[in-house]
Amino acid sequence: MKRTLSVLGSSGSIGRQTLTVAEACGHRVAALTVNRSAELAEAQARQFRPRLAVAVDRAAADDLRVRLSDTETKVLAGEEGLLEAASLPEADTVVTAIVGVAGLRPTLAAVDCGKRIALANKETLVCAGELVMARAKERGADIVPVDSEHSAIFQCLQGCHDRGEVRRLIITASGGPFYGKSCEELSLVTKEQALRHPNWSMGAKITVDSATLMNKGLEFIEAMRLYEMPPEKIQIVVHRESIVHSLVEFEDGAILAQLGSADMCLPIQYALTWPERTPGPARPLDLLNCPPLTFQRPDPDTFRCLGLALECAERGGTSTAILNGANEAAVALFLEDQISFLDISRLVERALAQVAPMDCPGLEDILEADRAARAAVHDFVR
Repeated sequence: MKRTLSVLGSSGSIGRQTLTVAEACGHRVAALTVNRSAELAEAQARQFRPRLAVAVDRAAADDLRVRLSDTETKVLAGEEGLLEAASLPEADTVVTAIVGVAGLRPTLAAVDCGKRIALANKETLVCAGELVMARAKERGADIVPVDSEHSAIFQCLQGCHDRGEVRRLIITASGGPFYGKSCEELSLVTKEQALRHPNWSMGAKITVDSATLMNKGLEFIEAMRLYEMPPEKIQIVVHRESIVHSLVEFEDGAILAQLGSADMCLPIQYALTWPERTPGPARPLDLLNCPPLTFQRPDPDTFRCLGLALECAERGGTSTAILNGANEAAVALFLEDQISFLDISRLVERALAQVAPMDCPGLEDILEADRAARAAVHDFVR
């Protein structure tokens, strides 16, 4: 089935690969959005001829409007532009590839329109998972994960008639560039080292999250909301080879796994074509040239970000929004060379201690928890 896409975050790694999949598989692109990459947005718009292009940054939107003045593509700016792209009538599928909590409102706008959500923005479910999933059921919106780990679980669950048959979800983690290092060794690592992921090519923020293992903690919380599983039925294992993308264990002891190359085109494509499978641009896995597959326990004490995420998964409420907001703020400071690698977890822990969590939050409560967590991090640094 050919789909008509609105790609939110088309300048990022997932967004660019989504356009590669769209071109290879013949999907139409009706809207694309960037933050401030006007030059790239122009090139994408000229290739795919969307009805709408959005630059969140208003100066970039003005630039993009001039660049596309000889085309029929409408150019908008700001969050209102994102919301229009998310709810564009002719787009049946919205790829949410915006990084961070900024993707929450556009995702809800797409859900409210009953669209298929190809979800690459894990922060949406980390911060507001119960709210988003309940709204999706109410509006008849399918949420299909794009993250390789959650796509793997989603694929393994396709033959499951009753979620009660599931004993546990097993999420694999590469361990990032620093797995096995001590706290003393981690105190000396640099930004350049943190940005060198051993297996995946990703954006800066998610690459740092992979180095701290916060990314895996966020995926743990996401799995709870996406699959309605309690934390005791989810396990994280370190799998350095990034070939087994995740597994599902059933009550009879059978374990199903999804294997593939470290290539995001496959999970992106499956989110668009599910329940069908079609040829696409993903690199096939060559089993005869695979390394041995290994599995190890993670270390949530040394990698404190993972430990904090698991604690918030148990606590619930707005604690997960506080965790995410503080982490986004701390990672941004790390990428600006204002704090050290270990300061990321220290700042997140201090924000969790300072900002009081709330049970059963609404959307505004979640956004306020996020704001307060970011403010706390910046206050600590100042």
